[in-house]
Amino acid sequence: MPYQPELIGGHVALDLLNTISWRLEPSRTIDRIATPDALARWSAAVNLSGDGELEQVAAVRATVYDAVLPIAREGGTGDLSHTATGERSPLRELQALLAAAIGRATPAGPRPLDWTGADLVDELVLAAGRLLEREDLSKLRECQDGGCGWLFLDRSKNGSRRWCSSGDCGNRARAKRHYERVRAGRQV
Repeated sequence: MPYQPELIGGHVALDLLNTISWRLEPSRTIDRIATPDALARWSAAVNLSGDGELEQVAAVRATVYDAVLPIAREGGTGDLSHTATGERSPLRELQALLAAAIGRATPAGPRPLDWTGADLVDELVLAAGRLLEREDLSKLRECQDGGCGWLFLDRSKNGSRRWCSSGDCGNRARAKRHYERVRAGRQV
């Protein structure tokens, strides 16, 4: 059965990052858009069009991830200055990609810029820029499953979402806790 994208991030840029499954467990890591067909299916699932070389998409994904991950780990309130102090600054790289994508955009109709003519890479870069610019980054979370590493916007009423998917990582965590309780009960 072909790969069906899981769009649980709450934003297309996060769903792009989440195309790497089990990122925190190198022995299990899977790149879900490692082929042109998988990239095309993912692009259609997130309503993006255009062409994009896999290498360019992978580079954009890595840059966006490096720029977004510190925010997720610090709950949106952390100081990102540590990411800008090294030789390689993901935020500066993202800014350069954004400037290039905007430079290729064309003026059109009622909207200030028409992104429909941009290729997939530009659309992904612009989506990442919108994530950092327009979203409430205090709601950005990383799945608490030890190996998952997927990112999502916690839009729950009480802001207590812990897992990328309650039915996947959440069920696994609950089953593990139950097993440990049962096992501890037998040893007493």
